[in-house]
Amino acid sequence: MINAMWIWGAIGLVLLAMEMASGTFYILWFGISALCVAITMAMFPGIPHGIQFAMFAALSISSLAIWKLHYKKADSNSRVGQAQGEEIGRVGIVIEACAQEKIGKIQFTQGLMGSREWPAVSDQAIAVGTHAKVVAVEGNSLRIQSA
Repeated sequence: MINAMWIWGAIGLVLLAMEMASGTFYILWFGISALCVAITMAMFPGIPHGIQFAMFAALSISSLAIWKLHYKKADSNSRVGQAQGEEIGRVGIVIEACAQEKIGKIQFTQGLMGSREWPAVSDQAIAVGTHAKVVAVEGNSLRIQSA
């Protein structure tokens, strides 16, 4: 019969291969735990099956829990493909007046997020030809204020 060390090693490698295919980081901890049990079985070959499974479960759950406690997902704010905050502070010229209830347009000399002209909203009235600064991105329009 095959040695338990080789079985745990094979399980660990299969789980690591599944992790590489999925890229979720969840299966990683189970694969590492299986490899740790395989190493333990190489050092102490007479460990009963129940203790092997308990060790695998304890290692898997504890390593996954520790990872979840320390993992902090980056807040992307649905800004796929954009640098964080790159457009904030850019100055352009208002080409259609905007006010609190009226959406205007702002134009930039160099394209901003793929376009030179953007719909603009503002809390204050801004006349045509005024230089304005981007203070936030709100959906598909820019919040601006006088520069």
